[in-house]
Amino acid sequence: MKLNNIINKLTISASQAYENAYAPYSGFNVGAAILDENDNIHNGCNVENAAYPSGSCAEEQAIGNMIVNSGKIIKHILVIGKSDELITPCGACRQRIREFCDASTLIHICHIEKGLQRSFHLDELLAYSFGPENL
Repeated sequence: MKLNNIINKLTISASQAYENAYAPYSGFNVGAAILDENDNIHNGCNVENAAYPSGSCAEEQAIGNMIVNSGKIIKHILVIGKSDELITPCGACRQRIREFCDASTLIHICHIEKGLQRSFHLDELLAYSFGPENL
């Protein structure tokens, strides 16, 4: 599958998740979509909770959905939101992503209205990461 096709499919899936986010406190929706090793797409959205910080991130939800559906490897992940700044994964999610891919995996960052803003290799966002091979 060509990179543009991957990004388009992930954008559609992450956008659907974005629309379903549960963010009544911050009003800050985030959606994520993963392409796994079987070319299946799994998405997730942020879910806030009145007992902060008990909520969960979109990337965390997408990873959980991938695992539930027998995916094991993240080939690409796309995160979408609406902000003047890039919506990159938080530190905890960078480490969660790292558990299921290698340093060269692409993380695509999109704006819900403007589209793709930038793609990063995981090692750009999580340099010198600790992964399963370090154990």
